[in-house]
Amino acid sequence: MSETAKKKRSIAQLILVIFAFLVYFVLLLRRLLKGKNIAVLNPKGTIALQQRNLIFYTVAILLVVAVPTFTALYFIAWRYRESNNQAKRADRTRHRKTLAVCIWLIPFTTMVVLAVHMASATHKLAPHNAIASGGKPLTIQVISLRWKWLFLYPEQGIATVNFVQIPVNTPVEFDLTADETPMSSFWIPNLGGQLYSMTSHENRLNLMADTPGDYPGRNTEINGEGFAGMKFTARASSMDDFNNWAQSVKQSSQVLDAAAYQKILIPSQDNPNVFFSNYETNLYSKVIDKYEGPTTGTGSGT
Repeated sequence: MSETAKKKRSIAQLILVIFAFLVYFVLLLRRLLKGKNIAVLNPKGTIALQQRNLIFYTVAILLVVAVPTFTALYFIAWRYRESNNQAKRADRTRHRKTLAVCIWLIPFTTMVVLAVHMASATHKLAPHNAIASGGKPLTIQVISLRWKWLFLYPEQGIATVNFVQIPVNTPVEFDLTADETPMSSFWIPNLGGQLYSMTSHENRLNLMADTPGDYPGRNTEINGEGFAGMKFTARASSMDDFNNWAQSVKQSSQVLDAAAYQKILIPSQDNPNVFFSNYETNLYSKVIDKYEGPTTGTGSGT
Protein backbone atom coordinates (compact mmCIF):
# COMPACT_ATOMS: atom_id res chain seq x y z
CA MET A 1 0.00 0.00 0.00
CA SER A 2 1.38 3.41 -1.01
CA GLU A 3 2.11 6.18 1.47
CA THR A 4 -0.71 8.32 0.04
CA ALA A 5 -3.21 5.48 0.41
CA LYS A 6 -2.13 4.94 4.02
CA LYS A 7 -2.69 8.62 4.81
CA LYS A 8 -6.15 8.56 3.26
CA ARG A 9 -7.00 5.41 5.17
CA SER A 10 -5.82 6.93 8.47
CA ILE A 11 -7.89 10.06 7.89
CA ALA A 12 -10.96 8.00 7.01
CA GLN A 13 -10.55 5.90 10.16
CA LEU A 14 -10.22 9.01 12.29
CA ILE A 15 -13.37 10.54 10.80
CA LEU A 16 -15.24 7.28 11.36
CA VAL A 17 -14.17 7.13 15.01
CA ILE A 18 -15.24 10.75 15.61
CA PHE A 19 -18.60 10.17 13.91
CA ALA A 20 -19.20 6.99 15.93
CA PHE A 21 -18.37 8.81 19.16
CA LEU A 22 -20.79 11.65 18.36
CA VAL A 23 -23.59 9.20 17.55
CA TYR A 24 -22.93 7.28 20.76
CA PHE A 25 -22.88 10.50 22.78
CA VAL A 26 -26.20 11.68 21.30
CA LEU A 27 -27.89 8.31 21.94
CA LEU A 28 -26.54 8.18 25.50
CA LEU A 29 -27.70 11.73 26.19
CA ARG A 30 -31.14 10.96 24.78
CA ARG A 31 -31.48 7.88 26.98
CA LEU A 32 -30.39 9.72 30.13
CA LEU A 33 -32.83 12.58 29.48
CA LYS A 34 -35.79 10.43 28.41
CA GLY A 35 -38.83 11.03 30.61
CA LYS A 36 -37.18 13.91 32.49
CA ASN A 37 -38.33 17.51 32.44
CA ILE A 38 -35.20 19.35 31.37
CA ALA A 39 -37.17 22.56 31.45
CA VAL A 40 -34.94 24.71 29.25
CA LEU A 41 -35.11 22.06 26.50
CA ASN A 42 -38.80 21.31 27.08
CA PRO A 43 -40.65 24.51 26.15
CA LYS A 44 -44.34 24.78 26.96
CA GLY A 45 -44.79 28.38 25.85
CA THR A 46 -44.07 30.62 22.88
CA ILE A 47 -41.22 32.54 24.57
CA ALA A 48 -39.53 29.39 25.88
CA LEU A 49 -39.72 27.80 22.42
CA GLN A 50 -37.97 30.73 20.78
CA GLN A 51 -35.32 30.78 23.50
CA ARG A 52 -34.68 27.05 23.09
CA ASN A 53 -34.36 27.44 19.32
CA LEU A 54 -31.90 30.26 19.93
CA ILE A 55 -29.81 27.96 22.13
CA PHE A 56 -29.84 25.23 19.47
CA TYR A 57 -28.88 27.74 16.77
CA THR A 58 -25.97 29.06 18.83
CA VAL A 59 -24.70 25.57 19.65
CA ALA A 60 -24.93 24.53 15.98
CA ILE A 61 -22.92 27.56 14.82
CA LEU A 62 -20.26 26.97 17.47
CA LEU A 63 -20.03 23.27 16.60
CA VAL A 64 -19.36 24.18 12.96
CA VAL A 65 -16.16 25.81 14.20
CA ALA A 66 -15.35 23.62 17.20
CA VAL A 67 -15.63 20.17 15.58
CA PRO A 68 -13.15 20.82 12.72
CA THR A 69 -10.83 22.70 15.08
CA PHE A 70 -10.60 19.93 17.66
CA THR A 71 -10.44 17.29 14.93
CA ALA A 72 -7.47 19.04 13.37
CA LEU A 73 -5.87 19.55 16.78
CA TYR A 74 -5.95 15.90 17.75
CA PHE A 75 -5.06 14.73 14.24
CA ILE A 76 -1.96 16.93 14.14
CA ALA A 77 -0.94 15.84 17.65
CA TRP A 78 -1.37 12.19 16.64
CA ARG A 79 0.21 12.57 13.18
CA TYR A 80 3.31 14.36 14.41
CA ARG A 81 3.80 12.46 17.64
CA GLU A 82 7.41 11.77 18.60
CA SER A 83 7.18 8.05 17.87
CA ASN A 84 5.96 8.55 14.27
CA ASN A 85 9.18 8.57 12.28
CA GLN A 86 7.35 8.62 8.94
CA ALA A 87 5.94 12.10 9.46
CA LYS A 88 7.79 14.72 7.48
CA ARG A 89 8.91 17.75 9.42
CA ALA A 90 10.25 20.96 7.93
CA ASP A 91 12.83 22.87 9.91
CA ARG A 92 11.69 26.11 8.35
CA THR A 93 8.30 27.13 7.03
CA ARG A 94 7.47 30.27 5.10
CA HIS A 95 4.69 32.63 6.21
CA ARG A 96 1.49 32.05 4.25
CA LYS A 97 -0.74 35.12 4.13
CA THR A 98 -3.69 33.18 2.73
CA LEU A 99 -3.55 30.71 5.61
CA ALA A 100 -3.31 33.53 8.17
CA VAL A 101 -6.32 35.28 6.64
CA CYS A 102 -8.36 32.06 6.74
CA ILE A 103 -7.40 31.39 10.36
CA TRP A 104 -8.67 34.81 11.43
CA LEU A 105 -11.61 34.98 9.00
CA ILE A 106 -13.36 31.89 10.40
CA PRO A 107 -13.76 33.12 14.03
CA PHE A 108 -14.51 36.66 12.81
CA THR A 109 -17.31 35.41 10.55
CA THR A 110 -18.70 33.27 13.36
CA MET A 111 -18.70 36.24 15.71
CA VAL A 112 -20.52 38.44 13.16
CA VAL A 113 -23.17 35.78 12.43
CA LEU A 114 -23.86 35.25 16.15
CA ALA A 115 -23.82 38.98 16.93
CA VAL A 116 -26.35 39.84 14.21
CA HIS A 117 -28.69 37.02 15.18
CA MET A 118 -28.36 37.63 18.92
CA ALA A 119 -28.92 41.39 18.63
CA SER A 120 -32.26 40.96 16.86
CA ALA A 121 -33.31 38.10 19.16
CA THR A 122 -32.44 40.13 22.26
CA HIS A 123 -34.76 42.95 21.24
CA LYS A 124 -37.48 40.59 20.07
CA LEU A 125 -37.48 38.54 23.29
CA ALA A 126 -37.04 41.44 25.73
CA PRO A 127 -39.07 40.58 28.87
CA HIS A 128 -41.16 43.77 28.75
CA ASN A 129 -42.29 43.25 25.13
CA ALA A 130 -45.99 42.41 24.87
CA ILE A 131 -46.82 39.09 23.23
CA ALA A 132 -48.80 39.42 20.02
CA SER A 133 -52.08 37.57 20.47
CA GLY A 134 -55.73 38.02 19.72
CA GLY A 135 -56.69 37.56 23.37
CA LYS A 136 -56.71 40.08 26.20
CA PRO A 137 -53.62 39.74 28.42
CA LEU A 138 -53.99 38.63 32.04
CA THR A 139 -52.19 40.76 34.62
CA ILE A 140 -50.70 39.08 37.70
CA GLN A 141 -48.85 41.12 40.30
CA VAL A 142 -45.99 39.27 41.98
CA ILE A 143 -44.38 40.22 45.29
CA SER A 144 -41.30 38.30 46.37
CA LEU A 145 -40.99 37.91 50.13
CA ARG A 146 -38.68 35.98 52.45
CA TRP A 147 -38.89 33.21 51.29
CA LYS A 148 -42.14 32.88 49.38
CA TRP A 149 -44.00 34.25 46.39
CA LEU A 150 -47.23 36.22 46.67
CA PHE A 151 -49.44 36.44 43.56
CA LEU A 152 -52.20 39.04 43.23
CA TYR A 153 -54.92 38.86 40.57
CA PRO A 154 -56.31 42.41 40.17
CA GLU A 155 -59.11 41.40 37.78
CA GLN A 156 -60.23 38.37 39.80
CA GLY A 157 -59.62 39.98 43.20
CA ILE A 158 -57.85 36.91 44.62
CA ALA A 159 -54.36 36.21 45.95
CA THR A 160 -52.21 33.10 46.36
CA VAL A 161 -48.94 32.09 47.95
CA ASN A 162 -46.52 29.81 46.07
CA PHE A 163 -49.12 28.87 43.45
CA VAL A 164 -50.13 30.61 40.24
CA GLN A 165 -52.63 29.45 37.65
CA ILE A 166 -52.90 30.87 34.14
CA PRO A 167 -54.98 30.05 31.05
CA VAL A 168 -53.20 28.60 28.00
CA ASN A 169 -52.82 30.66 24.82
CA THR A 170 -53.37 33.83 26.82
CA PRO A 171 -50.59 36.43 27.24
CA VAL A 172 -49.73 36.95 30.90
CA GLU A 173 -48.13 40.13 32.23
CA PHE A 174 -46.23 39.40 35.43
CA ASP A 175 -45.55 42.67 37.28
CA LEU A 176 -42.73 42.02 39.73
CA THR A 177 -41.63 43.78 42.90
CA ALA A 178 -40.33 42.79 46.35
CA ASP A 179 -40.95 43.60 50.00
CA GLU A 180 -38.42 43.35 52.81
CA THR A 181 -36.29 40.86 50.94
CA PRO A 182 -33.06 40.93 48.93
CA MET A 183 -33.31 40.76 45.15
CA SER A 184 -35.03 37.61 43.87
CA SER A 185 -35.14 36.02 40.42
CA PHE A 186 -38.57 34.96 39.10
CA TRP A 187 -38.28 32.02 36.69
CA ILE A 188 -40.63 29.46 35.16
CA PRO A 189 -38.14 27.58 32.92
CA ASN A 190 -40.78 25.78 30.83
CA LEU A 191 -42.40 29.10 29.90
CA GLY A 192 -39.47 31.48 29.44
CA GLY A 193 -36.53 33.34 30.90
CA GLN A 194 -36.09 34.88 34.32
CA LEU A 195 -36.50 38.43 35.55
CA TYR A 196 -35.51 40.10 38.83
CA SER A 197 -37.80 41.47 41.51
CA MET A 198 -36.47 44.28 43.71
CA THR A 199 -37.81 46.58 46.39
CA SER A 200 -39.12 49.97 45.20
CA HIS A 201 -38.86 48.72 41.62
CA GLU A 202 -41.35 47.23 39.17
CA ASN A 203 -40.38 44.87 36.36
CA ARG A 204 -42.65 43.27 33.80
CA LEU A 205 -42.21 39.78 32.38
CA ASN A 206 -44.47 38.67 29.52
CA LEU A 207 -45.07 34.93 29.10
CA MET A 208 -47.64 32.68 27.45
CA ALA A 209 -48.22 28.95 27.92
CA ASP A 210 -49.46 26.81 25.04
CA THR A 211 -49.65 23.42 26.76
CA PRO A 212 -51.68 22.59 29.91
CA GLY A 213 -49.70 21.24 32.86
CA ASP A 214 -47.96 22.00 36.15
CA TYR A 215 -44.56 23.63 35.75
CA PRO A 216 -41.96 24.36 38.44
CA GLY A 217 -41.18 27.96 39.28
CA ARG A 218 -38.28 29.06 41.43
CA ASN A 219 -36.00 31.78 42.64
CA THR A 220 -32.56 31.50 41.05
CA GLU A 221 -30.96 34.35 43.00
CA ILE A 222 -29.23 33.23 46.20
CA ASN A 223 -30.78 35.60 48.73
CA GLY A 224 -30.60 34.02 52.16
CA GLU A 225 -31.04 30.82 54.12
CA GLY A 226 -34.55 30.14 52.72
CA PHE A 227 -33.44 30.45 49.08
CA ALA A 228 -33.59 26.69 48.32
CA GLY A 229 -37.24 26.43 49.36
CA MET A 230 -38.42 29.55 47.53
CA LYS A 231 -40.36 27.61 44.89
CA PHE A 232 -43.86 27.71 43.46
CA THR A 233 -46.10 25.81 41.05
CA ALA A 234 -47.27 27.40 37.81
CA ARG A 235 -50.36 25.65 36.45
CA ALA A 236 -51.49 26.23 32.87
CA SER A 237 -55.06 25.20 32.14
CA SER A 238 -57.94 25.91 29.80
CA MET A 239 -59.77 29.21 30.21
CA ASP A 240 -62.82 27.41 31.65
CA ASP A 241 -60.68 25.60 34.23
CA PHE A 242 -58.96 28.86 35.10
CA ASN A 243 -62.28 30.65 35.65
CA ASN A 244 -63.61 27.76 37.75
CA TRP A 245 -60.43 27.77 39.83
CA ALA A 246 -60.68 31.54 40.38
CA GLN A 247 -64.29 31.14 41.52
CA SER A 248 -63.30 28.36 43.92
CA VAL A 249 -60.61 30.58 45.45
CA LYS A 250 -63.25 33.30 45.90
CA GLN A 251 -64.99 30.88 48.27
CA SER A 252 -61.96 30.70 50.58
CA SER A 253 -62.48 31.89 54.13
CA GLN A 254 -59.05 33.57 54.22
CA VAL A 255 -58.72 37.26 53.35
CA LEU A 256 -55.41 39.01 52.80
CA ASP A 257 -56.04 42.13 54.87
CA ALA A 258 -53.33 44.29 56.47
CA ALA A 259 -52.98 41.98 59.47
CA ALA A 260 -52.72 38.84 57.31
CA TYR A 261 -50.14 40.50 55.08
CA GLN A 262 -47.97 41.38 58.06
CA LYS A 263 -48.01 37.71 59.04
CA ILE A 264 -46.85 36.40 55.67
CA LEU A 265 -44.27 39.20 55.59
CA ILE A 266 -42.48 37.46 58.47
CA PRO A 267 -39.54 35.41 57.08
CA SER A 268 -40.38 31.70 56.78
CA GLN A 269 -39.15 28.71 54.81
CA ASP A 270 -40.73 25.94 52.71
CA ASN A 271 -44.13 27.62 52.78
CA PRO A 272 -47.27 25.71 51.71
CA ASN A 273 -49.76 27.00 49.14
CA VAL A 274 -52.24 29.51 50.58
CA PHE A 275 -55.32 30.97 48.85
CA PHE A 276 -57.08 34.25 49.68
CA SER A 277 -60.56 35.18 48.48
CA ASN A 278 -59.73 38.89 48.62
CA TYR A 279 -56.85 41.23 49.42
CA GLU A 280 -56.23 44.77 50.58
CA THR A 281 -56.94 47.42 47.95
CA ASN A 282 -53.84 48.74 46.14
CA LEU A 283 -51.56 46.36 48.05
CA TYR A 284 -49.12 46.09 45.18
CA SER A 285 -48.71 49.86 44.73
CA LYS A 286 -48.44 50.31 48.49
CA VAL A 287 -45.53 47.87 48.58
CA ILE A 288 -43.72 49.84 45.87
CA ASP A 289 -44.43 53.21 47.52
CA LYS A 290 -43.35 51.84 50.89
CA TYR A 291 -39.71 52.56 50.08
CA GLU A 292 -38.11 55.92 49.56
CA GLY A 293 -37.41 57.00 45.99
CA PRO A 294 -39.75 54.60 44.17
CA THR A 295 -38.77 53.93 40.57
CA THR A 296 -40.25 51.90 37.77
CA GLY A 297 -38.63 50.26 34.82
CA THR A 298 -38.52 47.31 32.52
CA GLY A 299 -35.44 45.72 34.05
CA SER A 300 -33.35 43.05 32.40
CA GLY A 301 -33.73 39.31 32.27
CA THR A 302 -32.56 36.28 30.39
